[in-house]
Amino acid sequence: MTSEITAAIKNICDEKGISYESVLETVQAALAAAYRKDYGNKMQNIQVEFDPETQAIKAFDVKTVVEDLPEEEQEAVEALKEGVLIEPPDAKKKEEAPIGEEKEVSADAEEEEEKRHFNPKTEIQLKDAPELKKNAKIGDVIRTRLEVPGGFGRMAAQTAKQVIIQKLREAERETVFAEYKDKEGTVITGTVQRREGRMVLIDLGKTIALLPSEEQIHRESYVPGEHLKLYVVSVDKTTKGPEIIVSRSRPEIVKQFFEMEIPEIANGTVEIKSVAREAGSRTKIAVWTDEDNIDPIGSCIGQRGARVQTIISELKGEKIDIVEYSTDPEEYILNALSPARISGIKLNEEENTAIVSVAEDQLSLAIGKSGQNVRLAAKLTGWKIDIVTEGGEKIEPKKPQDAEAEEAPGNEEDAGEEVSAAEPAKETKEEAKDDESSKETKDAPEKKKKTAKKKSKEEK
Repeated sequence: MTSEITAAIKNICDEKGISYESVLETVQAALAAAYRKDYGNKMQNIQVEFDPETQAIKAFDVKTVVEDLPEEEQEAVEALKEGVLIEPPDAKKKEEAPIGEEKEVSADAEEEEEKRHFNPKTEIQLKDAPELKKNAKIGDVIRTRLEVPGGFGRMAAQTAKQVIIQKLREAERETVFAEYKDKEGTVITGTVQRREGRMVLIDLGKTIALLPSEEQIHRESYVPGEHLKLYVVSVDKTTKGPEIIVSRSRPEIVKQFFEMEIPEIANGTVEIKSVAREAGSRTKIAVWTDEDNIDPIGSCIGQRGARVQTIISELKGEKIDIVEYSTDPEEYILNALSPARISGIKLNEEENTAIVSVAEDQLSLAIGKSGQNVRLAAKLTGWKIDIVTEGGEKIEPKKPQDAEAEEAPGNEEDAGEEVSAAEPAKETKEEAKDDESSKETKDAPEKKKKTAKKKSKEEK
C-alpha cells in the first residue's frame, strides 16, 4: 500500500507534468536544507536520502579527496573553517612585485590558483582523508553518515517549504522548455488571451507565448478567446521561464499547413520548392513531383478545391496561388507570373534578371494590384523581373503606399469644388436678406393702417 507522501508526490507529478524522480530529488534537497538549518554547519556538504514509503531519512556529509595544499596555505584554510578571513601569502607577493614582473608571471599564477583552489565544504585533503576512510585516494568520494534527529524546528520546516516551491517551479519550467524547444519550426494551436500594447499573449495551456507586432497580420483582430494556429519561431530560456515567440506572418506557416493538409506532401511524393508571401493578402507556392502520374497542382487543390480551401480558411481568407516548379528558368518565371499570359521573355543569367513582355490586355494581370503579382513572382523564383509591353516600353509597378495615396480623399480638385460650391451659398444668404427687407417695406403701410384703427377705437 502506498504511503500518503508517495501519493502526494504522484499527484504533483500529474499536476505539473514532472517526473517522479525530479520531485523526489526536490524533497531530498529540501530535507538537506532543513537539516543544515538546525543541525549542520557551513563546512558540511549535506545530502539526504529519503524513502517515501517508510519515511526514513539518512543524512550524509559528502567530501571529495584532493591533493594536499602547500604549507603556506594551510593557515588560511584553517582560519576559513573557524570563520576568520586571512589574506593568502601570495597576495602580498603580488602587491610587492614590480608591474613588469607581474605581467610575466600572471598567466602561470592564474593557472596555479585554478589548480590549487580548495573548497573545504565539498573537498578534503589527502592527509586528512584517512580519519574518515582508510586507504583513501585522490578522487574518492567519502560519505560520512550523520545522526538524524527526531524532528525539525519551525524555521527549518519553513526553509524546506521554500526549497520545495522553488525547485518545483524550476523543474516545471525546465519541462515546459524541453517540450516546446522540440516544437521549434512547427505549428501549434493556442488561444488569444489578451493584448499588452502591441503584443498579443497566446495561452498554450502550460505556458504563455508571445505574438509580437512584426509577426502579426495587420488585418487580423486577435479577439480574446479566439483559437489560432501559430508557427513557433524560437524558444529561449529566461529568468522568468521559457520565452516562446510565435508568428502568423511567416511563409513557413503556409508550408506547414500544406504538409498537414495534403498527404502527397506529407509522404514526400509532392515537394514544396519555394514559398513567397505577403501576409494577409496573397501567397505564391511552387510545387514539384518527379512522378509522371501525379499532378502536383491538382493534389494541392483537391476535389473542388476542398484541400486548399481548408488552408485559406486557416489564413482568414488569404489568397493562394499554386504554381508548378521547373528547372528551366523561363518556364518557372512564366508559371510564377500566372494567371497572366506572357508574350516573350529574355534572361540575363549574369545579372539574374528577366525582361518579360506582355500584351496590353495582360499588363494588369502580370503586374497585379500595386505590383503584387510581379513582386511575389520575383521572390518565388529568385529572379529580378521587369515587365515591358510588346513595344518594349518598361512598366513600373506602383508601390503600395502610392496606391493608397491616390485613393485617399482631399486632393486639390476636391478643394476647388468645395470653394466654388461655397460661393453660391453666400449669394443665396444675401438674396434672402434682400427679400426680407423688401417684405418689410411692403408690409409697412398695412401696419400703419392697423395702428390708426386701434387708436380711433380707443378714443371712442
